[in-house]
Amino acid sequence: MRSASAGAASAMLLVGTSTAVSATIADYPVLAGQALRYALAAAILLAVVRHQRLPRVRPTARDLVLLAALSATGLAGFNLFLVAATRHAGPAMIGTVVGAVPLVLALVGPLMERRRAAPHTVGAALVVALGAAVAAGLGSGSPQGLLLSLGALVCEVAFSLLAVPLLPRIGPLRVAAYPAALSVPLLLTASLALEGPGALRLPSSGEAAAFTYLGAIVTAAAFFLWYDALRRLGADRAGLFAGLVPVGALLTTVALGLGGAGPADVIGALLVTAGVAIGLRQPGRGSRGPHRSRDALGEPTTGNGSARTPRNA
Repeated sequence: MRSASAGAASAMLLVGTSTAVSATIADYPVLAGQALRYALAAAILLAVVRHQRLPRVRPTARDLVLLAALSATGLAGFNLFLVAATRHAGPAMIGTVVGAVPLVLALVGPLMERRRAAPHTVGAALVVALGAAVAAGLGSGSPQGLLLSLGALVCEVAFSLLAVPLLPRIGPLRVAAYPAALSVPLLLTASLALEGPGALRLPSSGEAAAFTYLGAIVTAAAFFLWYDALRRLGADRAGLFAGLVPVGALLTTVALGLGGAGPADVIGALLVTAGVAIGLRQPGRGSRGPHRSRDALGEPTTGNGSARTPRNA
Protein backbone atom coordinates (compact mmCIF):
# COMPACT_ATOMS: atom_id res chain seq x y z
CA MET A 1 0.00 0.00 0.00
CA ARG A 2 2.77 2.44 0.87
CA SER A 3 4.72 1.85 -2.34
CA ALA A 4 1.53 2.01 -4.42
CA SER A 5 0.48 5.25 -2.71
CA ALA A 6 3.94 6.72 -3.20
CA GLY A 7 3.84 5.76 -6.87
CA ALA A 8 0.40 7.31 -7.40
CA ALA A 9 1.40 10.50 -5.59
CA SER A 10 4.65 10.77 -7.56
CA ALA A 11 2.84 10.22 -10.86
CA MET A 12 0.29 12.96 -10.27
CA LEU A 13 2.85 15.41 -8.89
CA LEU A 14 4.97 14.82 -12.00
CA VAL A 15 1.94 15.40 -14.22
CA GLY A 16 1.38 18.65 -12.35
CA THR A 17 4.87 19.86 -13.25
CA SER A 18 3.87 19.78 -16.92
CA THR A 19 1.91 23.01 -16.47
CA ALA A 20 4.99 25.09 -15.79
CA VAL A 21 7.15 23.24 -18.31
CA SER A 22 4.50 23.61 -21.02
CA ALA A 23 4.74 27.38 -20.61
CA THR A 24 8.20 27.19 -22.20
CA ILE A 25 6.77 25.64 -25.39
CA ALA A 26 3.74 27.92 -25.72
CA ASP A 27 4.83 28.97 -29.23
CA TYR A 28 5.04 25.40 -30.52
CA PRO A 29 1.87 23.96 -32.15
CA VAL A 30 0.04 22.13 -29.36
CA LEU A 31 -1.10 18.95 -31.10
CA ALA A 32 2.15 18.46 -32.99
CA GLY A 33 4.00 18.93 -29.71
CA GLN A 34 1.89 16.30 -27.99
CA ALA A 35 2.62 13.89 -30.84
CA LEU A 36 6.36 14.43 -30.27
CA ARG A 37 5.91 13.91 -26.54
CA TYR A 38 4.02 10.64 -26.87
CA ALA A 39 6.36 9.36 -29.61
CA LEU A 40 9.34 9.80 -27.29
CA ALA A 41 7.49 8.20 -24.38
CA ALA A 42 6.44 5.22 -26.48
CA ALA A 43 10.00 4.71 -27.71
CA ILE A 44 11.32 4.71 -24.13
CA LEU A 45 8.63 2.40 -22.77
CA LEU A 46 8.88 -0.08 -25.63
CA ALA A 47 12.66 -0.14 -25.23
CA VAL A 48 12.21 -1.00 -21.55
CA VAL A 49 9.76 -3.77 -22.44
CA ARG A 50 12.30 -5.29 -24.82
CA HIS A 51 15.24 -4.82 -22.44
CA GLN A 52 13.43 -6.48 -19.54
CA ARG A 53 12.51 -9.47 -21.69
CA LEU A 54 9.07 -9.63 -20.16
CA PRO A 55 6.88 -12.69 -20.77
CA ARG A 56 5.22 -12.58 -24.16
CA VAL A 57 1.60 -11.51 -24.00
CA ARG A 58 -0.50 -11.51 -27.16
CA PRO A 59 -3.29 -8.92 -26.83
CA THR A 60 -6.75 -10.29 -27.58
CA ALA A 61 -9.21 -8.54 -29.87
CA ARG A 62 -10.87 -7.07 -26.75
CA ASP A 63 -7.49 -5.81 -25.52
CA LEU A 64 -6.81 -4.12 -28.84
CA VAL A 65 -10.19 -2.38 -28.78
CA LEU A 66 -9.56 -1.12 -25.25
CA LEU A 67 -6.05 0.06 -26.12
CA ALA A 68 -7.33 1.90 -29.18
CA ALA A 69 -10.12 3.49 -27.13
CA LEU A 70 -7.64 4.47 -24.43
CA SER A 71 -5.31 6.19 -26.89
CA ALA A 72 -8.21 7.91 -28.68
CA THR A 73 -9.79 9.26 -25.49
CA GLY A 74 -7.34 9.41 -22.61
CA LEU A 75 -4.48 10.76 -24.73
CA ALA A 76 -5.49 12.20 -28.11
CA GLY A 77 -9.08 13.08 -27.18
CA PHE A 78 -8.10 14.74 -23.92
CA ASN A 79 -5.67 17.05 -25.72
CA LEU A 80 -8.20 17.92 -28.43
CA PHE A 81 -10.90 18.82 -25.89
CA LEU A 82 -8.40 20.75 -23.78
CA VAL A 83 -7.17 22.83 -26.72
CA ALA A 84 -10.74 23.55 -27.85
CA ALA A 85 -11.86 24.43 -24.29
CA THR A 86 -9.17 27.08 -23.89
CA ARG A 87 -10.82 29.04 -26.72
CA HIS A 88 -14.10 29.35 -24.82
CA ALA A 89 -13.15 29.20 -21.13
CA GLY A 90 -10.37 30.30 -18.83
CA PRO A 91 -7.83 27.93 -17.30
CA ALA A 92 -9.51 28.27 -13.89
CA MET A 93 -12.84 26.92 -15.09
CA ILE A 94 -11.20 24.10 -17.04
CA GLY A 95 -9.07 23.16 -14.05
CA THR A 96 -12.11 23.15 -11.79
CA VAL A 97 -14.07 20.79 -14.06
CA VAL A 98 -11.16 18.41 -14.68
CA GLY A 99 -10.44 18.53 -10.95
CA ALA A 100 -13.56 16.43 -10.41
CA VAL A 101 -11.67 13.33 -11.64
CA PRO A 102 -11.26 11.86 -8.10
CA LEU A 103 -15.01 12.07 -7.46
CA VAL A 104 -15.91 10.40 -10.76
CA LEU A 105 -13.40 7.59 -10.22
CA ALA A 106 -14.66 7.06 -6.67
CA LEU A 107 -18.19 6.58 -8.01
CA VAL A 108 -17.59 4.72 -11.28
CA GLY A 109 -14.47 2.70 -10.45
CA PRO A 110 -16.16 0.36 -7.97
CA LEU A 111 -19.07 -0.22 -10.36
CA MET A 112 -16.64 -1.61 -12.93
CA GLU A 113 -15.41 -4.04 -10.27
CA ARG A 114 -19.00 -5.00 -9.37
CA ARG A 115 -18.97 -3.58 -5.88
CA ARG A 116 -20.48 -0.59 -4.14
CA ALA A 117 -18.63 2.67 -3.83
CA ALA A 118 -17.31 3.03 -0.28
CA PRO A 119 -18.90 6.10 1.39
CA HIS A 120 -15.59 6.85 3.08
CA THR A 121 -13.75 7.02 -0.25
CA VAL A 122 -16.52 9.06 -1.89
CA GLY A 123 -16.39 11.56 0.97
CA ALA A 124 -12.62 11.80 0.66
CA ALA A 125 -12.94 12.29 -3.12
CA LEU A 126 -15.35 15.17 -2.52
CA VAL A 127 -12.75 16.85 -0.31
CA VAL A 128 -10.07 16.31 -2.96
CA ALA A 129 -12.29 17.65 -5.75
CA LEU A 130 -13.13 20.68 -3.61
CA GLY A 131 -9.45 21.30 -3.01
CA ALA A 132 -8.69 21.06 -6.73
CA ALA A 133 -11.51 23.51 -7.45
CA VAL A 134 -10.26 25.99 -4.85
CA ALA A 135 -6.69 25.72 -6.14
CA ALA A 136 -7.82 26.25 -9.74
CA GLY A 137 -10.28 28.98 -8.85
CA LEU A 138 -13.92 29.04 -9.85
CA GLY A 139 -13.45 30.74 -13.19
CA SER A 140 -16.00 31.80 -15.77
CA GLY A 141 -16.61 30.68 -19.32
CA SER A 142 -19.25 30.07 -21.94
CA PRO A 143 -21.61 27.06 -22.04
CA GLN A 144 -19.57 25.75 -24.96
CA GLY A 145 -16.44 26.03 -22.84
CA LEU A 146 -18.15 24.08 -20.07
CA LEU A 147 -19.18 21.28 -22.45
CA LEU A 148 -15.66 21.04 -23.87
CA SER A 149 -14.25 20.96 -20.34
CA LEU A 150 -16.63 18.12 -19.50
CA GLY A 151 -15.35 16.31 -22.58
CA ALA A 152 -11.81 16.67 -21.25
CA LEU A 153 -13.03 15.32 -17.89
CA VAL A 154 -14.58 12.26 -19.53
CA CYS A 155 -11.35 11.58 -21.44
CA GLU A 156 -9.28 11.96 -18.29
CA VAL A 157 -11.50 9.46 -16.47
CA ALA A 158 -11.27 7.07 -19.44
CA PHE A 159 -7.47 7.24 -19.14
CA SER A 160 -7.80 5.26 -15.91
CA LEU A 161 -11.00 3.25 -16.25
CA LEU A 162 -10.20 1.79 -19.68
CA ALA A 163 -6.88 0.58 -18.30
CA VAL A 164 -8.41 -1.36 -15.40
CA PRO A 165 -9.40 -4.48 -17.41
CA LEU A 166 -6.09 -4.37 -19.33
CA LEU A 167 -3.69 -4.32 -16.38
CA PRO A 168 -4.16 -7.95 -15.22
CA ARG A 169 -3.34 -9.36 -18.67
CA ILE A 170 -0.64 -7.16 -20.14
CA GLY A 171 0.73 -5.26 -17.12
CA PRO A 172 1.27 -1.56 -16.40
CA LEU A 173 4.38 -1.15 -18.56
CA ARG A 174 2.67 -2.25 -21.76
CA VAL A 175 -0.55 -0.40 -20.87
CA ALA A 176 1.55 2.76 -20.65
CA ALA A 177 3.48 2.05 -23.86
CA TYR A 178 0.87 0.87 -26.37
CA PRO A 179 -1.66 3.75 -26.12
CA ALA A 180 1.19 6.28 -26.26
CA ALA A 181 2.34 4.75 -29.55
CA LEU A 182 -1.21 4.52 -30.94
CA SER A 183 -1.95 8.17 -30.10
CA VAL A 184 0.91 9.53 -32.25
CA PRO A 185 -0.76 9.07 -35.69
CA LEU A 186 -4.05 10.36 -34.27
CA LEU A 187 -2.42 13.55 -32.97
CA LEU A 188 -0.38 14.05 -36.15
CA THR A 189 -3.54 13.76 -38.26
CA ALA A 190 -5.36 16.24 -36.01
CA SER A 191 -2.37 18.58 -36.15
CA LEU A 192 -2.28 18.56 -39.95
CA ALA A 193 -6.03 19.20 -40.09
CA LEU A 194 -6.24 21.90 -37.41
CA GLU A 195 -2.77 23.45 -37.28
CA GLY A 196 -1.62 23.01 -40.89
CA PRO A 197 1.48 21.42 -42.41
CA GLY A 198 3.66 24.16 -40.93
CA ALA A 199 3.03 22.75 -37.46
CA LEU A 200 5.42 19.87 -38.10
CA ARG A 201 8.64 21.82 -37.58
CA LEU A 202 11.81 21.02 -35.70
CA PRO A 203 11.75 22.35 -32.12
CA SER A 204 14.40 24.76 -30.89
CA SER A 205 16.97 23.60 -28.34
CA GLY A 206 14.87 24.93 -25.48
CA GLU A 207 11.70 23.36 -26.84
CA ALA A 208 13.52 20.06 -27.39
CA ALA A 209 14.63 20.05 -23.75
CA ALA A 210 11.04 20.67 -22.62
CA PHE A 211 9.68 17.90 -24.85
CA THR A 212 12.35 15.52 -23.57
CA TYR A 213 11.23 16.16 -19.99
CA LEU A 214 7.55 15.85 -20.89
CA GLY A 215 8.09 12.65 -22.84
CA ALA A 216 10.56 10.86 -20.56
CA ILE A 217 9.39 11.99 -17.11
CA VAL A 218 5.81 13.29 -17.28
CA THR A 219 4.67 10.61 -19.75
CA ALA A 220 6.88 7.50 -19.68
CA ALA A 221 7.73 7.49 -15.98
CA ALA A 222 4.49 8.98 -14.65
CA PHE A 223 2.24 6.76 -16.80
CA PHE A 224 3.95 3.60 -15.60
CA LEU A 225 3.84 4.72 -11.95
CA TRP A 226 0.16 5.57 -12.29
CA TYR A 227 -0.91 2.32 -13.90
CA ASP A 228 1.16 0.28 -11.47
CA ALA A 229 -0.59 2.05 -8.57
CA LEU A 230 -3.98 1.73 -10.27
CA ARG A 231 -3.80 -2.06 -10.42
CA ARG A 232 -2.87 -2.26 -6.71
CA LEU A 233 -5.08 0.45 -5.18
CA GLY A 234 -8.15 0.25 -7.41
CA ALA A 235 -9.59 3.14 -9.40
CA ASP A 236 -11.46 4.73 -6.49
CA ARG A 237 -8.55 4.99 -4.08
CA ALA A 238 -5.91 5.71 -6.73
CA GLY A 239 -8.20 8.42 -8.08
CA LEU A 240 -7.74 10.40 -4.87
CA PHE A 241 -4.20 11.18 -5.94
CA ALA A 242 -5.41 12.85 -9.14
CA GLY A 243 -6.13 15.86 -6.94
CA LEU A 244 -2.37 16.31 -6.47
CA VAL A 245 -1.97 17.59 -10.04
CA PRO A 246 -2.65 21.24 -9.10
CA VAL A 247 -0.36 20.81 -6.08
CA GLY A 248 2.46 19.69 -8.38
CA ALA A 249 1.74 22.63 -10.67
CA LEU A 250 1.86 25.03 -7.72
CA LEU A 251 5.14 23.65 -6.36
CA THR A 252 6.79 23.75 -9.80
CA THR A 253 5.58 27.27 -10.52
CA VAL A 254 6.99 28.53 -7.22
CA ALA A 255 10.24 26.56 -7.60
CA LEU A 256 10.88 27.98 -11.07
CA GLY A 257 10.00 31.50 -9.96
CA LEU A 258 7.09 31.76 -12.39
CA GLY A 259 4.62 32.93 -9.75
CA GLY A 260 3.70 32.99 -6.09
CA ALA A 261 1.35 30.95 -3.93
CA GLY A 262 -1.84 32.78 -3.00
CA PRO A 263 -4.25 31.89 -0.19
CA ALA A 264 -6.50 29.88 -2.54
CA ASP A 265 -3.51 27.86 -3.73
CA VAL A 266 -2.46 26.99 -0.18
CA ILE A 267 -6.01 26.19 0.99
CA GLY A 268 -6.63 24.03 -2.07
CA ALA A 269 -3.39 22.12 -1.54
CA LEU A 270 -4.24 21.51 2.12
CA LEU A 271 -7.73 20.27 1.22
CA VAL A 272 -6.31 17.87 -1.37
CA THR A 273 -3.77 16.54 1.11
CA ALA A 274 -6.45 16.08 3.75
CA GLY A 275 -8.77 14.29 1.32
CA VAL A 276 -6.06 11.87 0.24
CA ALA A 277 -5.14 11.16 3.86
CA ILE A 278 -8.78 10.53 4.77
CA GLY A 279 -9.28 8.19 1.82
CA LEU A 280 -6.18 6.14 2.56
CA ARG A 281 -7.22 5.61 6.19
CA GLN A 282 -10.17 3.56 4.97
CA PRO A 283 -9.85 -0.12 5.93
CA GLY A 284 -8.03 -1.63 2.97
CA ARG A 285 -10.08 -3.88 0.77
CA GLY A 286 -7.37 -4.20 -1.82
CA SER A 287 -5.46 -6.62 0.41
CA ARG A 288 -8.11 -9.31 0.29
CA GLY A 289 -7.61 -12.43 -1.74
CA PRO A 290 -4.55 -13.88 -3.49
CA HIS A 291 -2.07 -11.63 -5.24
CA ARG A 292 -0.42 -12.36 -8.52
CA SER A 293 3.25 -13.00 -8.80
CA ARG A 294 4.84 -10.00 -10.49
CA ASP A 295 8.29 -8.91 -11.47
CA ALA A 296 10.05 -5.71 -10.45
CA LEU A 297 8.18 -3.73 -13.11
CA GLY A 298 4.78 -4.95 -11.98
CA GLU A 299 4.28 -7.15 -15.02
CA PRO A 300 2.40 -10.46 -14.68
CA THR A 301 4.71 -13.46 -14.66
CA THR A 302 4.04 -16.60 -16.65
CA GLY A 303 1.60 -19.10 -15.31
CA ASN A 304 -0.65 -16.61 -13.53
CA GLY A 305 -2.60 -15.15 -16.43
CA SER A 306 -5.96 -16.42 -15.21
CA ALA A 307 -5.79 -15.31 -11.59
CA ARG A 308 -8.35 -12.81 -10.40
CA THR A 309 -8.49 -10.58 -7.37
CA PRO A 310 -11.17 -8.21 -6.05
CA ARG A 311 -9.35 -5.20 -7.59
CA ASN A 312 -8.31 -6.72 -10.91
CA ALA A 313 -4.73 -6.61 -9.68
